[in-house]
Amino acid sequence: MLTIKRVPTVLSNYQEDSGESRGCGRNCLGKCCLPVSKLPLYAFKSDARPEISSCGVDEPPSDFFLNNLLLGGWEDRMSRGLFRYDVTACETKVIPGEYGFVAQLNEGRHLKKRPTEFRVDRVLQPFDPAKFNFTKVGQEEVLFRFEAGEGDKARFLESAAVGEANTPSVVAINVSPIEYGHVLLIPRVLDCLPQRIDPDSFLLALHMAAEAGSPYFRLGYNSLGAFATINHLHFQAYFLTMPFPVEKAPTQRIPIVKGLSQSKVKVSKLLNYPVRGLVYEGGNTLKDLSDIVANSCICLQENNIPFNVLISDSGRRIFLFPQCYAEKQALGEVSQEILDTQVNPAVWEISGHMVLKRKKDYDEASEEYAWRLLAEVSLSEARFEEVKAYIFEATGLESEEEKIEPEENKGTTPHQSSTTAAAAAANHFPEGCLVLQ
Repeated sequence: MLTIKRVPTVLSNYQEDSGESRGCGRNCLGKCCLPVSKLPLYAFKSDARPEISSCGVDEPPSDFFLNNLLLGGWEDRMSRGLFRYDVTACETKVIPGEYGFVAQLNEGRHLKKRPTEFRVDRVLQPFDPAKFNFTKVGQEEVLFRFEAGEGDKARFLESAAVGEANTPSVVAINVSPIEYGHVLLIPRVLDCLPQRIDPDSFLLALHMAAEAGSPYFRLGYNSLGAFATINHLHFQAYFLTMPFPVEKAPTQRIPIVKGLSQSKVKVSKLLNYPVRGLVYEGGNTLKDLSDIVANSCICLQENNIPFNVLISDSGRRIFLFPQCYAEKQALGEVSQEILDTQVNPAVWEISGHMVLKRKKDYDEASEEYAWRLLAEVSLSEARFEEVKAYIFEATGLESEEEKIEPEENKGTTPHQSSTTAAAAAANHFPEGCLVLQ
């Protein structure tokens, strides 16, 4: 049973100034307001490893980060009416079948969610300050700053000055949540980074997963072209007390003969799952694991290949999904039945948490339906192997070309899809295409 413990929140970042007005007056996350503000600060231990270590004497309790700070703060914002709807009132069920896909009925989200304001045929696009970005968010939506501390102990400050020299990373609520505790990790918010992976930001996301220390708290990332809706660098995260179907899927380890001997990172590929993907786990440190995955993502985005990432198991296991749904949609290759559902298969849907927008789809949801929808997202086997080769070449990995048996205790009997993804002839969308999300 999860117990939520309330923590004090900062109601006004100017309360110590007794009426003195600073910044633009909107109390936002922009350069006008944030540098002269104070926010709660959680400084994580800088040498975190994939294993969650015990707390030191001066550290917050082991459950403080997730239960008190993050979920307690999220509930506080909920009580203050900062969300566009009550996600806890949405119906949720596990779809019968061997994979246990999770279905949620969220009829209002697509109407209240912020629309996409950029092209979906380019994975890399410059940041546009004229469009919505997180510097325009009010500080009341921020739960805390999340940054590296010094040494091997985490610490928490209820109120810490940001200062002119800092560009803080913040954790804020997602005002259009998918699930309980749905938040955004926004690295170096004042740098106005576009939605693209870099090694430092990806490592920050792994540290957040490690600090949460719960298998039920996952982080996700959507690239442009893979249903990211804001071109300002961010990761999503939420709390769901059940395994995702992709976490139960069998995997096959890829024997690496060059490139991973020192780091001890293991690379596998998913088997018998509707979306083809790579799985990374292990490593001597979080940085070992983070670097290989970040470089894999960088390869994909530089080759204009949309992708999604799931950070699982407290940062110890990462799933990477190259995808082609928006491309197939633009080419008219997605069935009208699937399009009518208005489901955007981003990281959570691909992982097996299906957010459905129509009561009819929720009532009739089946494993076959979920499989058929997600199969539209996946690269063909030939295209996936081609993309995997791009990744391995870019990251300096070499694998043996041999057939090996699937790993034990990683899944269940093979499930055959009635629909297979069409082969993608190229990794570019038709010039000037517009895909409505």
